[in-house]
Amino acid sequence: MHDIHSIDELGTILGVWAHPDDETYLSGGLMAAATDNGQRVAVVSATAGEQGTDDPVTWPSERLAPVRRWEAVAAMRVLGVDDHRWLGLGDGTLADQDPRDAAEQIAKVIVDVDPDTIVTFGPDGITGHPDHRTVSAWVDEAHRMLASQARVLHATESEAHAERFAELHERLGMSMDGSSPPVTAASDLAVGVRLSGAALDRKLVALRAMATQTAPTIAAFGPETYATWVAEEAFVERRG
Repeated sequence: MHDIHSIDELGTILGVWAHPDDETYLSGGLMAAATDNGQRVAVVSATAGEQGTDDPVTWPSERLAPVRRWEAVAAMRVLGVDDHRWLGLGDGTLADQDPRDAAEQIAKVIVDVDPDTIVTFGPDGITGHPDHRTVSAWVDEAHRMLASQARVLHATESEAHAERFAELHERLGMSMDGSSPPVTAASDLAVGVRLSGAALDRKLVALRAMATQTAPTIAAFGPETYATWVAEEAFVERRG
């Protein structure tokens, strides 16, 4: 594993995400490396991701919600994360929540965890998902309310990764709103992680634990391409 800046410099890390699996896709390798270093890592999921299915007959929300929570428990165990919190909000409803109340909930977690670094979505939400975009705004507001000194890193995609998988992204419709995902030059990345060997296997095991979400994607990509696709994680400093 090679990182642009040493992960131990990130100190205590708090990840704030919309759905279980966001944190593993975007920061699973980062979290595992940090926990191996003895750093504290905490994760917040705003929802249980109970709408995350193309087959609501087989997976009604009342069934999928607890299954996704159990999947997240297994994934966090693999990555060494023992502090996973839930806001208990409805999947797909975040833009309809009172933004002040939501920011205050996140602020309470920030005070409790006292992170040196917060990792989350940028305003683009990576895929354009409204829940992702909303969480980014909540984190910004919580950070402002507290006048927090924590560093905030936004998930992004490197230029090399975007170029390598552009055709696949287009074919599979990876953007929910038709927008292009955020792309950052290597020289502008704040943190970049490339996984291989056991570190990549560990992330893949964590992702496979979230089978309701990842099994169809693995089948669509093929195992080898999928492994290459998830091997990179990239973050940029929050702008503004």
